[in-house]
Amino acid sequence: MIGQTRPAPDSLAEAYSADWLAAHLAEERQRVALLGDIREVVFGAQDGLVSILTVVATVAGATFATFPILVAGVAAGLAGTFSMAAGEYISSKSQRELFEAQIAGEVREVAERPGEAEAEVAFLLAADGLPAEDARLIASVLARHPRVLTRTMVEKELGLAVEDTSGSPLQGAVLMGAAFAAGAVLPLLPFLLLPVRTALVVAVVLAGVALFGVGVAKSRWTERAWARSGLEVLALGACAGIAGYLFGTALPGLLGLAGVGA
Repeated sequence: MIGQTRPAPDSLAEAYSADWLAAHLAEERQRVALLGDIREVVFGAQDGLVSILTVVATVAGATFATFPILVAGVAAGLAGTFSMAAGEYISSKSQRELFEAQIAGEVREVAERPGEAEAEVAFLLAADGLPAEDARLIASVLARHPRVLTRTMVEKELGLAVEDTSGSPLQGAVLMGAAFAAGAVLPLLPFLLLPVRTALVVAVVLAGVALFGVGVAKSRWTERAWARSGLEVLALGACAGIAGYLFGTALPGLLGLAGVGA
């Protein structure tokens, strides 16, 4: 809001100009949209790190051979990247279409049954704590403006926003897939350069540092304690990696394949 000064905190409503309010609300909506993008990146990177670390730990525990570890890791990384991107696209697109259908239903209700719509808004306002008389008065004023009444119904009855501030499904898919791929690469790199046993330790350390970093970065927007957020994400990855390693070590013996890769 360059060039516009926020009124003092104790200012009355009249002190806030329409231009300032419009700029302020646009800034808030942009922040909400950014948080959605951050969610995709954090979730994708975290899933990529944990998934591929689990795969390489499992295969390393079963074979201690570089080639199968890399093949399994790369295959899982590619599959996960495309799967996450496609899943995000389909789910976001389906969700948006469902929301649009619900909003269209509210538009029809206001047009075809305005009395019912007004009564619903009055009820919802009263349920929020307004005195019943005030709620009916406000609803009657809104009813004289069908577009505003519709927006109010959509927001209060359905919990949706008429103006969707989230990015496109394609944008979300690209962010999710790219973040997963970036996270998937890190646990694989040590196996390209180091012996398996050393590479496994390095992969665990690198993934652990990255997971902790993801948690710390997430805390900037969630306003949680950075150390707690980082340790929470790290603990998730550690549990998955340890479980994968133990499973890969024990499974060959259980299947009568002890010594695979030895």
